[in-house]
Amino acid sequence: MNLSDSRTAGQPARPLARFSAAEAVFGAIRQDIEGGNVEVGAKLSSEAALAARYGVSRSVIREALRSCTALGLTVTKTGKGTFVVADRVANDLTLGQYSARDLNEARPHIEVPAAGLAAKRRSPEELEHLKEIVDSMAAETDPETWVGLDASLHSAIARASGNKVFESVVADIREALAHQSETLNMVADRQHVSDDEHLRIVAAIEAGDARAAEAAMADHLSAVSVALDTILSK
Repeated sequence: MNLSDSRTAGQPARPLARFSAAEAVFGAIRQDIEGGNVEVGAKLSSEAALAARYGVSRSVIREALRSCTALGLTVTKTGKGTFVVADRVANDLTLGQYSARDLNEARPHIEVPAAGLAAKRRSPEELEHLKEIVDSMAAETDPETWVGLDASLHSAIARASGNKVFESVVADIREALAHQSETLNMVADRQHVSDDEHLRIVAAIEAGDARAAEAAMADHLSAVSVALDTILSK
Protein backbone atom coordinates (compact mmCIF):
# COMPACT_ATOMS: atom_id res chain seq x y z
CA MET A 1 0.00 0.00 0.00
CA ASN A 2 1.33 3.47 -0.91
CA LEU A 3 1.06 6.30 1.60
CA SER A 4 -1.02 8.24 -0.89
CA ASP A 5 -3.48 5.36 -0.99
CA SER A 6 -3.90 5.18 2.79
CA ARG A 7 -5.99 8.37 2.97
CA THR A 8 -9.66 8.61 2.09
CA ALA A 9 -10.06 9.04 -1.66
CA GLY A 10 -11.32 12.44 -2.76
CA GLN A 11 -10.04 14.24 0.36
CA PRO A 12 -6.82 16.10 -0.55
CA ALA A 13 -4.46 16.82 2.30
CA ARG A 14 -4.49 20.39 3.61
CA PRO A 15 -1.35 22.38 2.66
CA LEU A 16 1.06 22.70 5.57
CA ALA A 17 2.69 25.89 6.85
CA ARG A 18 6.35 26.16 5.81
CA PHE A 19 7.35 26.87 9.43
CA SER A 20 6.66 23.30 10.47
CA ALA A 21 6.24 21.64 7.10
CA ALA A 22 8.96 19.00 7.36
CA GLU A 23 7.97 18.20 10.94
CA ALA A 24 4.30 17.88 9.98
CA VAL A 25 5.03 15.67 6.97
CA PHE A 26 7.36 13.52 9.04
CA GLY A 27 4.68 13.20 11.73
CA ALA A 28 2.04 12.18 9.20
CA ILE A 29 4.25 9.54 7.59
CA ARG A 30 5.39 8.20 10.96
CA GLN A 31 1.80 8.00 12.21
CA ASP A 32 0.75 6.07 9.11
CA ILE A 33 3.61 3.62 9.53
CA GLU A 34 3.31 3.09 13.28
CA GLY A 35 -0.48 3.00 13.05
CA GLY A 36 -0.41 0.22 10.47
CA ASN A 37 -1.92 2.28 7.65
CA VAL A 38 1.20 1.62 5.64
CA GLU A 39 2.47 -1.93 6.00
CA VAL A 40 6.06 -3.07 6.38
CA GLY A 41 7.40 -3.78 2.91
CA ALA A 42 5.21 -1.15 1.26
CA LYS A 43 6.66 1.51 -1.01
CA LEU A 44 5.83 5.11 -0.14
CA SER A 45 4.56 7.46 -2.79
CA SER A 46 7.18 9.34 -4.81
CA GLU A 47 8.69 12.59 -3.55
CA ALA A 48 6.74 14.46 -6.22
CA ALA A 49 3.45 12.85 -5.22
CA LEU A 50 4.02 13.50 -1.52
CA ALA A 51 5.02 17.10 -2.26
CA ALA A 52 1.79 17.61 -4.19
CA ARG A 53 -0.28 15.93 -1.47
CA TYR A 54 1.04 18.12 1.34
CA GLY A 55 1.56 21.29 -0.66
CA VAL A 56 5.28 21.54 0.11
CA SER A 57 8.53 21.40 -1.83
CA ARG A 58 10.38 18.19 -2.59
CA SER A 59 13.23 19.36 -0.34
CA VAL A 60 10.79 19.38 2.59
CA ILE A 61 9.73 15.84 1.70
CA ARG A 62 13.37 14.75 1.59
CA GLU A 63 13.93 16.19 5.08
CA ALA A 64 10.98 14.22 6.43
CA LEU A 65 12.05 11.00 4.70
CA ARG A 66 15.61 11.32 6.00
CA SER A 67 14.25 11.41 9.54
CA CYS A 68 12.08 8.35 8.87
CA THR A 69 15.20 6.56 7.67
CA ALA A 70 17.24 7.76 10.66
CA LEU A 71 14.60 6.32 13.00
CA GLY A 72 14.83 2.98 11.20
CA LEU A 73 11.29 3.13 9.79
CA THR A 74 12.19 3.35 6.10
CA VAL A 75 14.97 2.68 3.63
CA THR A 76 15.47 4.66 0.43
CA LYS A 77 16.85 2.73 -2.53
CA THR A 78 18.34 4.81 -5.33
CA GLY A 79 16.18 4.65 -8.42
CA LYS A 80 13.55 2.51 -6.70
CA GLY A 81 12.00 4.66 -3.99
CA THR A 82 11.45 4.60 -0.23
CA PHE A 83 10.23 1.43 1.48
CA VAL A 84 8.85 0.79 4.97
CA VAL A 85 11.09 -1.64 6.84
CA ALA A 86 9.73 -1.39 10.40
CA ASP A 87 6.61 -0.24 12.22
CA ARG A 88 8.41 1.06 15.30
CA VAL A 89 11.46 3.19 16.00
CA ALA A 90 14.79 1.33 16.06
CA ASN A 91 16.91 1.14 19.22
CA ASP A 92 19.50 3.37 17.56
CA LEU A 93 19.51 6.01 14.84
CA THR A 94 21.15 5.40 11.49
CA LEU A 95 23.12 8.49 10.45
CA GLY A 96 24.93 7.65 7.24
CA GLN A 97 27.95 5.50 8.05
CA TYR A 98 27.67 6.14 11.79
CA SER A 99 24.96 5.58 14.38
CA ALA A 100 23.76 7.95 17.09
CA ARG A 101 25.37 5.66 19.65
CA ASP A 102 28.70 5.93 17.83
CA LEU A 103 28.48 9.71 17.91
CA ASN A 104 27.34 9.95 21.54
CA GLU A 105 30.23 7.81 22.71
CA ALA A 106 32.88 9.62 20.68
CA ARG A 107 31.89 13.29 20.62
CA PRO A 108 32.59 14.16 24.29
CA HIS A 109 36.16 12.89 23.90
CA ILE A 110 36.68 15.06 20.82
CA GLU A 111 34.54 18.17 20.99
CA VAL A 112 34.84 18.98 24.70
CA PRO A 113 38.66 19.30 24.67
CA ALA A 114 38.46 20.95 21.25
CA ALA A 115 36.23 23.67 22.71
CA GLY A 116 38.70 24.21 25.54
CA LEU A 117 41.61 24.51 23.16
CA ALA A 118 39.62 26.87 20.93
CA ALA A 119 39.18 29.19 23.90
CA LYS A 120 42.97 29.33 24.28
CA ARG A 121 44.07 29.31 20.65
CA ARG A 122 41.38 30.83 18.44
CA SER A 123 42.47 33.70 16.24
CA PRO A 124 40.45 36.93 15.97
CA GLU A 125 39.31 35.81 12.51
CA GLU A 126 38.21 32.39 13.78
CA LEU A 127 36.30 33.99 16.65
CA GLU A 128 34.55 36.37 14.28
CA HIS A 129 33.57 33.42 12.09
CA LEU A 130 32.11 31.55 15.08
CA LYS A 131 30.10 34.60 16.13
CA GLU A 132 28.80 35.07 12.59
CA ILE A 133 27.62 31.45 12.48
CA VAL A 134 25.71 31.58 15.80
CA ASP A 135 24.14 34.91 14.82
CA SER A 136 23.01 33.38 11.51
CA MET A 137 21.63 30.31 13.29
CA ALA A 138 19.60 32.42 15.73
CA ALA A 139 17.99 34.30 12.82
CA GLU A 140 17.52 31.28 10.52
CA THR A 141 13.98 29.99 9.93
CA ASP A 142 14.75 27.43 7.23
CA PRO A 143 15.45 24.10 8.99
CA GLU A 144 17.70 22.72 6.25
CA THR A 145 19.88 25.82 6.23
CA TRP A 146 20.08 25.80 10.05
CA VAL A 147 21.29 22.20 10.05
CA GLY A 148 24.08 23.13 7.66
CA LEU A 149 25.10 26.01 9.91
CA ASP A 150 25.07 23.71 12.94
CA ALA A 151 27.53 21.34 11.29
CA SER A 152 29.65 24.32 10.21
CA LEU A 153 29.80 25.62 13.77
CA HIS A 154 31.06 22.37 15.24
CA SER A 155 33.61 22.07 12.43
CA ALA A 156 34.76 25.65 12.99
CA ILE A 157 35.23 25.07 16.73
CA ALA A 158 37.37 22.01 16.01
CA ARG A 159 39.40 24.03 13.50
CA ALA A 160 39.87 26.85 16.01
CA SER A 161 41.30 24.33 18.50
CA GLY A 162 44.45 24.23 16.41
CA ASN A 163 44.50 20.45 16.71
CA LYS A 164 44.51 18.81 13.29
CA VAL A 165 43.27 15.47 14.66
CA PHE A 166 40.18 17.05 16.22
CA GLU A 167 39.60 19.07 13.06
CA SER A 168 39.89 15.98 10.85
CA VAL A 169 37.61 13.81 12.99
CA VAL A 170 34.83 16.40 13.20
CA ALA A 171 35.08 16.98 9.44
CA ASP A 172 34.72 13.22 8.92
CA ILE A 173 31.53 12.99 11.02
CA ARG A 174 30.07 16.25 9.72
CA GLU A 175 27.43 14.61 7.52
CA ALA A 176 26.30 12.34 10.36
CA LEU A 177 26.09 15.34 12.69
CA ALA A 178 23.86 17.13 10.18
CA HIS A 179 21.51 14.13 9.89
CA GLN A 180 21.35 13.81 13.69
CA SER A 181 20.64 17.51 14.12
CA GLU A 182 17.93 17.42 11.47
CA THR A 183 16.18 14.50 13.16
CA LEU A 184 16.41 16.01 16.64
CA ASN A 185 14.96 19.30 15.45
CA MET A 186 12.09 17.53 13.77
CA VAL A 187 11.27 15.01 16.51
CA ALA A 188 12.42 16.72 19.70
CA ASP A 189 12.16 20.43 18.73
CA ARG A 190 15.80 21.10 19.62
CA GLN A 191 16.60 24.03 17.33
CA HIS A 192 16.00 27.01 19.65
CA VAL A 193 17.43 25.25 22.69
CA SER A 194 20.53 24.41 20.66
CA ASP A 195 20.88 28.07 19.70
CA ASP A 196 21.16 29.00 23.40
CA GLU A 197 23.66 26.20 24.05
CA HIS A 198 25.80 27.24 21.09
CA LEU A 199 25.82 30.85 22.26
CA ARG A 200 27.18 29.74 25.63
CA ILE A 201 29.97 27.77 23.95
CA VAL A 202 31.01 30.64 21.69
CA ALA A 203 30.77 33.18 24.54
CA ALA A 204 33.20 31.08 26.60
CA ILE A 205 35.55 30.77 23.63
CA GLU A 206 35.38 34.55 23.15
CA ALA A 207 36.20 35.06 26.85
CA GLY A 208 39.19 32.74 26.55
CA ASP A 209 37.77 30.60 29.36
CA ALA A 210 38.77 27.02 28.52
CA ARG A 211 36.96 25.44 31.47
CA ALA A 212 33.73 27.27 30.70
CA ALA A 213 33.99 26.34 27.01
CA GLU A 214 34.50 22.68 27.89
CA ALA A 215 31.59 22.76 30.34
CA ALA A 216 29.29 24.45 27.83
CA MET A 217 30.15 21.91 25.14
CA ALA A 218 29.71 19.03 27.59
CA ASP A 219 26.28 20.37 28.59
CA HIS A 220 25.29 20.69 24.92
CA LEU A 221 26.35 17.14 24.07
CA SER A 222 24.61 15.81 27.19
CA ALA A 223 21.37 17.53 26.17
CA VAL A 224 21.66 16.01 22.69
CA SER A 225 22.16 12.57 24.24
CA VAL A 226 19.11 12.98 26.49
CA ALA A 227 16.97 14.06 23.53
CA LEU A 228 18.09 11.02 21.55
CA ASP A 229 17.34 8.68 24.46
CA THR A 230 13.86 10.22 24.71
CA ILE A 231 13.21 9.59 21.01
CA LEU A 232 14.42 6.02 21.10
CA SER A 233 12.51 5.13 24.26
CA LYS A 234 9.15 6.15 22.83
